Amino acid sequence: MTRKKEQVQIISQEQLAEGIFSMWIQTEAAKAAKPGQFISMYTNDGTKLLPRPISICEIDREGGALRVVYRVTGEHTGTEQFSRMKAGDNLFIVGPLGNGFPLERAKGKKAFLMGGGIGVPPILELAKELDCGKKQIIAGYRDAQTFLREEFEKSGELYISTEDGSEGVKGNVLDAVRELGLEADIIYACGPTPMLRAIKQYAQERGTECYISLEERMACGIGACLGCVCQTKEKDAHSNVNNKRICKDGPVFLATEVEI
Repeated sequence: MTRKKEQVQIISQEQLAEGIFSMWIQTEAAKAAKPGQFISMYTNDGTKLLPRPISICEIDREGGALRVVYRVTGEHTGTEQFSRMKAGDNLFIVGPLGNGFPLERAKGKKAFLMGGGIGVPPILELAKELDCGKKQIIAGYRDAQTFLREEFEKSGELYISTEDGSEGVKGNVLDAVRELGLEADIIYACGPTPMLRAIKQYAQERGTECYISLEERMACGIGACLGCVCQTKEKDAHSNVNNKRICKDGPVFLATEVEI
């Protein structure tokens, strides 16, 4: 389904940690949004023509609102411009876009919900909506700035890893899984490519069903730049090559479908 550009209003904005911001927007996109999807956000700077894809963190369908939590990637960037906006300001978005996590696959199973870095926010709505046998949330951070921690604690069993060891298990999310002896029948993961590559290998070694979000690799989010093409096992029906665009065919894939 083609989504139209929509002008939305910012409900609130706050800084959660160094370089990490949370924004709630009033939008029609909330009605159809699903965990794992994203929206493409346009700045109000006419020199920046392409939007910035930002994953959905929380969905308030009744209130018609979406929450995005994003990292400012540098000065004079789109995300830096978003961070300077305030409640009452308007911007344009397109969404919801992409394929979300297959929630039905976890019914009655022990699940890992694994997020690392700015891949942590997309796991929150998944944690709120997932109906499974046992919900184990493993969130990986750089340091003690464990943003969204309180929200996760309300949605399942939360385990934390930090690179510097200041909170939880020292290391990454898989270090936490191994040290704590956690087990799962299905895995949902979002984070940097090295983390997802390791999780994919971990899942394959155990024969565990695994779904990964490659949202980190998206550029424009609307299929225009081809900067997010990934190699796949199956041939694309349109181009007849073993490639797919993450923003159009993903961002969530069965781990065994993609080469990362």
